[in-house]
Amino acid sequence: MKAVIMAGGKGTRISSVASDIPKPMIKIENKPVLEHEIECLRDQGFTDLIITVSHLGHIIMDYFGDGSKISPATGKAFGVNIEYFVEEVPLGNAGALFQLKDKLSDDFLLLNADSVFDIDFNRLVEYHREKGGLVTLFTHPNNHPYDSGLIFADNNNAVTAWLAKEDERPEFYRNRVNAGLHVLNKHVLDVDINTPKIDLDRQILKPLSGTGKMFAYDSPEYVKDMGTPERYEAVCRDYADGRVKAKNFTNKQKAIFLDRDGVINEYVGFLRNIDDFKLIEGVEEAIKKINASGYLAIVITNQPVIARGEVTLEELSSIHNKMETLLGMKGAFLDGIYFCPHHPDKGFDGEVAELKIDCDCRKPKTGLVENACKEFNIDIEKSWFIGDATIDIQTGINAKCKTCLVKTGVAGEDRKYNVKADLEADTLFDAINGIISF
Repeated sequence: MKAVIMAGGKGTRISSVASDIPKPMIKIENKPVLEHEIECLRDQGFTDLIITVSHLGHIIMDYFGDGSKISPATGKAFGVNIEYFVEEVPLGNAGALFQLKDKLSDDFLLLNADSVFDIDFNRLVEYHREKGGLVTLFTHPNNHPYDSGLIFADNNNAVTAWLAKEDERPEFYRNRVNAGLHVLNKHVLDVDINTPKIDLDRQILKPLSGTGKMFAYDSPEYVKDMGTPERYEAVCRDYADGRVKAKNFTNKQKAIFLDRDGVINEYVGFLRNIDDFKLIEGVEEAIKKINASGYLAIVITNQPVIARGEVTLEELSSIHNKMETLLGMKGAFLDGIYFCPHHPDKGFDGEVAELKIDCDCRKPKTGLVENACKEFNIDIEKSWFIGDATIDIQTGINAKCKTCLVKTGVAGEDRKYNVKADLEADTLFDAINGIISF
C-alpha cells in the first residue's frame, strides 16, 4: 500500500522555531519530524511513499532523495522508495491527489506531515478493510475539542456528521476529533471539482457524511499538531519522556479505570436526568493528570437504569456527551467509556426484558475491563481501578489490577464486599498522585 505524505505547508505559526526550512524538517531529538514519520511507516512495512512538497521543498528532496540515501541523523539507510510531487502553484491540501491518481494504489494512506504521529498503521488498515468504506478517518479525543473539528458517528462508527471549527455545534458532544490521518480508496477522487484549490475536508470528505462510505477509527495513540512554538515544545517533551512511541498500539498500554458516579460526577443515587450530572470539584485536573501521565483514562460503569427502563440509550449517550464536553472545556479527556446496561432482577415497571439478564459485564464481573484491555492492548497488571464503592475494588481485584478507593461518593460505605484497596485517597486528584508515585 502506498502512503502519501503532504509536506507542503509553510508553517507560518511556528516560524519563530525555524523559518528557513520546511515545517516537516524541524528537528526533534536531532532528527527531522518527517524522518520520524518515515521511520514509523518503514518499520511497519509501508515503504512506497509519495511526498508532496512546495515551500522550500528542495530541502526535503535533497535530504531524503529517493529514499535510498543514508540518513545524516542516524547514519543508516532510510530504507524506503520516495517519489515527489512538487506543487508549482498552490493546489490546496487535496489538489495534488487528483494529479497523482494514476500512481495511487486502490487503498492508500494519506498523512499530514504537519502532525507528529506514531501509530499502529497495520491495525488502522485492517479496520478500514473490515469496514469496506471509501474513507477511514483516524479520530481521537484531545484537550481542546471546543475549537477542533468534530466527527459524529453511529454505533457502527459510520460517520454521520462532520462539524468544522466554525460550524455551530450542540451544547454537549462526544470528544471525537479528526486527527488528519486517513486511509482512502482512490475512487473517493471520482468527483468533479473545478476550483483552483481543493480542500480535502470540506470538498471531498465532509460530503461523505451520512452516506455509509466513511468510518471513524477511534484511537488514543500519539497524534499531535506541532504548529505553534508551545505545541512543538510539548511534543519535544513527549519524545524525551518516551511517550510518543509508548502510545503506539504495538506496545502494551497501561490504564486507570474509573467508576463514574461518585468518582467523576456527584453521587445522586441512580442518575436519570442529565441536569443532575455535575462534575465533582477538581475532577478535571485529576483527569488531566492522567492524560499527562501516560495512563489511559477509561470509565467503567454499571448503568442498570437502562434495563429498568428509566433511561434510554440515547439519554445515556447525552449524559456521557455532557461529561466529555465539561471535561474538554477544562482540557481533560477520556480515552474510553464502557457501560453495562443490564440488571439481573426483574419486576420493575417499564423494564426492558431483554436486558434483564445475569451478564458478564456487570461489575464486579470483569467483562467491560476485558473488552477495554482487548481494544486498547492493555497490560492489566500495570493498571489500576479507582472507585468509591467496594464493588469497584472487588472488580479491580477480579480483573487482577491494582485498586484505589476514593472517599467521595459513597466512600466505601456500601460495604457490599469485604475487600481492602491497595490505596485510599480523599479525592480523585489525590488518588492519581498516589498511583503515579506508588
